[in-house]
Amino acid sequence: MMTRPLARVGIPGVPSRREITCPYCFAPVAPQRILFRCRGQAGRRQGCAPVLDRELAEYTGSTAGASLPPVFAAPGRRGRADCPGCGLPTGNRACPHCHNPLPSAYCDSPGRIVALVGAKNAGKSTYIAVLLHELMNRVGTELDASLVACDDRTIERYKRDFARPLLEERRLLPTTASAATGPREPLVYLLTRTRRGRFSRPRNDSLALVLFDTAGEDLRSREVTDLHLRYLEAADAIVFLVDPLELPGARAGVRDAVPGPRAAGDDPDSEPLNVIARVTEALRQRHGTRPGEPLPVPVAVALTKIDVLRPALLRQSALHRSRSGRGVLDLDDRDAVDEQVRALLHDWQAGQLDTYLGQQYADHALFGLSALGGVPDRGRVGAGGVRPYRAEDPLLWLLYRFGMLDGVRPGGG
Repeated sequence: MMTRPLARVGIPGVPSRREITCPYCFAPVAPQRILFRCRGQAGRRQGCAPVLDRELAEYTGSTAGASLPPVFAAPGRRGRADCPGCGLPTGNRACPHCHNPLPSAYCDSPGRIVALVGAKNAGKSTYIAVLLHELMNRVGTELDASLVACDDRTIERYKRDFARPLLEERRLLPTTASAATGPREPLVYLLTRTRRGRFSRPRNDSLALVLFDTAGEDLRSREVTDLHLRYLEAADAIVFLVDPLELPGARAGVRDAVPGPRAAGDDPDSEPLNVIARVTEALRQRHGTRPGEPLPVPVAVALTKIDVLRPALLRQSALHRSRSGRGVLDLDDRDAVDEQVRALLHDWQAGQLDTYLGQQYADHALFGLSALGGVPDRGRVGAGGVRPYRAEDPLLWLLYRFGMLDGVRPGGG
């Protein structure tokens, strides 16, 4: 296989960054300003002794786990440097602002921050758990791709907070805690695809992927502090998850399928248009765009829990078909699903949502998916287990927009 540097991919219409965005505090960092952390003492190795890292302790809100070997600056942009204290070489890098570790794969690859946004009951945590599992297994095999965690914190958090409770114990995940209660840990992964051209040798393209979910209550007010919305301002793409049960026109058809539905309109902060409007305002602050000027950030808007709605859809509906799964993005299918979801929004008296997205964003796409594939029962996954339905579609579209996935039109259009 041909060896080549990791390909840097971009979003059409969006200038490439020279800076790296810290996936923890979301501060932009010039490559030459990245700090190094001494490897410290281990066994017979005579490295620097641990000291209290005040910047890291301030970020975490605790001194527990903040006593580490010291950080230091080093000239140049090399991936390794000699510690001025003990003289030992180290490749451990850290953010100069919060002193959190910056994984080498993240520093060396074109990091893209994907923010997941939704109201309190949209199922963001469940969606993350299922999406990552699909990328590590079925979808990863289809794409000839590997998904590897960039740090131990990501490995531990995925197992503890997502995979073990939902996929192993089949318990529904709790709602995401507010950022006001403490810093949230992002999930940082390196996605690597092997791409085989017809006349060229195979090559590997890599993308550092940062997934960050937000609590619904963090988006309840336009006066939310910068801490809560900083990750939105740093996002390269947004996935909005919309619970159809928050749309008044959709609830009438699923009353029997969902026991005890809450009446729509009880919580204006959960209305999808209000949530999306607040996020749009945060993005405009980052990009400095004028009102009415389309934002360049790609936006995927997905109706969740589509399994509840599928029986009511026509047999010829695009949402009733499974994705072909051939390692490419079927653009004909993508267009059909987009049109079907748009028609549903208008049928459900939510056409204003589609209109607003078209006015505010240069590129948005509509999706329908189910993370669980069935209605849960008393806090547990349904009897059939987790059976996701098209949960990967929004990310595949974003990979296509990032230049990581080819698009085809089987119909020849």
